[in-house]
Amino acid sequence: MATSEKLVRATDPLDMSLSTEELDAHREHVTEFVRDQYEAAGVDNVVMGLSGGIDSTLTSHLVVEALGAENVHALVMPSEVNRESNMSDAERVASELLDVEYDVIEIEPIADAFLDAYPDAANDQMASGNLYVRIRAVLNYLVANTEDGLVVGTGNRTEALVGYFTKYGDGAVDCHPIANLYKQQVRQLARHVGVPDDLAAKEASAGMWVDQTDEAELGMDYDTLDSVLALHVDGPLSASATAREIGVDRETVESVRGLYESSEHKRHVPPGPDPLY
Repeated sequence: MATSEKLVRATDPLDMSLSTEELDAHREHVTEFVRDQYEAAGVDNVVMGLSGGIDSTLTSHLVVEALGAENVHALVMPSEVNRESNMSDAERVASELLDVEYDVIEIEPIADAFLDAYPDAANDQMASGNLYVRIRAVLNYLVANTEDGLVVGTGNRTEALVGYFTKYGDGAVDCHPIANLYKQQVRQLARHVGVPDDLAAKEASAGMWVDQTDEAELGMDYDTLDSVLALHVDGPLSASATAREIGVDRETVESVRGLYESSEHKRHVPPGPDPLY
């Protein structure tokens, strides 16, 4: 059953709960995808950044399940804005939960060098926040190129549909194993594969600046956002019908539609003109 169909039929339109059988199917589907990508690339290992958030935590669990811990190299890349809880959780995932090889690389000095080169960006929160994300992407590929590795991303379906990722940052990867899962489903599958509940329930943050959270920046909670996406963007309902079904105003639904439409460019390779002849 398609996710949007499941949601339309649900008693509670904010409830996207998957059955045990569906969770098992997603688990097998993702791990098979990871093995296929790994074998097709003919690489020696996979490289991925661990943020301490639920997306990278679930992805790393599934990648290790698919390939074995010995074939995974994780990077923990702290900065001043996300050093405390997120990075300690990232190291916990790497060392205690998965026992994978990992390196800690401080990115603050690298960011400082960029901002020293172009000081006008230092006071621009979005520009400097995106800089941190892009530095991590460069480091992922630096390590992957050195080790003949495949860069594995951690983006989910919710973030992709509304453009909540940094172009050429966390979107710059070789594959996204959990790209077909909404955020609610990410949390469900994480618990299903054994991720501790404190990590599965952790408030999401892109770690772009101090006290930044996903839901505050998006202007709504993930349950509402997922429901709008599944019912209206992926699903068959109009904006008005979706608003009634979920119990929100139409402007909320339209704002999500606006995010989806304005971020279309992020979901495609850069355009070029058609051949002249």
